[in-house]
Amino acid sequence: MRKEAVKAHTPHRLEIHLDEVLANRDMTLAELSNRVGITVANLSILKNGRAKAVRFGTLSAICRVLDCQPGDIMTYRKEP
Repeated sequence: MRKEAVKAHTPHRLEIHLDEVLANRDMTLAELSNRVGITVANLSILKNGRAKAVRFGTLSAICRVLDCQPGDIMTYRKEP
């Protein structure tokens, strides 16, 4: 295993901005759920930064519905 490999227990440093993007679009999480075809529970896990992974298909669908780029939804936080 490479030294740089991320261990499974290492917390991610992605900040999720789904709330802000939804507010800017005047859309609820429930409406996004219906339009994307993903449960509110799964979107909530993503929105709260607890998701361990996101499928590209899911991310693409969210970006299509919200008319945004992946970087509008999440950003990488550098170490302090």
